[in-house]
Amino acid sequence: MWLGKRVFDIVFSLIGLLVLSPLFLLIALWIKSDSKGPIFFRQKRVGINEKSFLIHKFRTMDMDAEKKGLKLTVGIDPRITRSGHFLRKYKIDELPQLIDVFLGDMSIVGPRPEVPQYVEKYPKEQRLKIFQMRPGITDWASIKFKDENAILNKSSDPERAYIEEVLPIKLSYYENYFYQSSLITDLKIIF
Repeated sequence: MWLGKRVFDIVFSLIGLLVLSPLFLLIALWIKSDSKGPIFFRQKRVGINEKSFLIHKFRTMDMDAEKKGLKLTVGIDPRITRSGHFLRKYKIDELPQLIDVFLGDMSIVGPRPEVPQYVEKYPKEQRLKIFQMRPGITDWASIKFKDENAILNKSSDPERAYIEEVLPIKLSYYENYFYQSSLITDLKIIF
C-alpha cells in the first residue's frame, strides 16, 4: 500500500504542479502586488517519523503575522491580506503543498501536518500511529472542519478551544485513517 501510495502521490502532484503552474504564476503576481513579502508562507510542521519540514502555502497574511498573534487564524483576522481572504476562502492557499507531496514530506491524503507546539498535546498512543504516516493535504478532519476558523471565532479562548475541543476530534479521525487507509479511502476523501 505505502509504495503504491507514494507512486500515486508523485504522479498526482507532478501533474497538478504542471497543470496549475499558470494559475500559480497569476496568484504569485497577485500576492506580490497586494502586499510586501514572499509569495510563499513557510512554517515548521511535524511530518512522518516526527521529522520536521517547512510546509509551502501561498502567503495570505502580513509578513510578520506570527509575531503579531496566535499560530491559529480566528474569524476575520486583521493580519490577513486582501488576496489572502480569497485564497483562504477557496483553500487555494493550500495548493503549493503539492510541492511538499512531490518532495516526499507530504501525501495527497493523510493527517494534516501540525505545528510542534500542538503536536506536544497529542496523546502518546495516538502520536505513535499518526507519525507512521506522511501528513496530507486533505483528510476526513479537513472536510469536517472546513470552517474551523469560524468555529474558533465563537470561543472566548480560541487556542484553548482548539486544544480541548477541535484537536481531540481531529486526532480520532487521524487514528481511524491509520486503520482504514487504502487507495479507495483516499479516492473517497479526494472526491
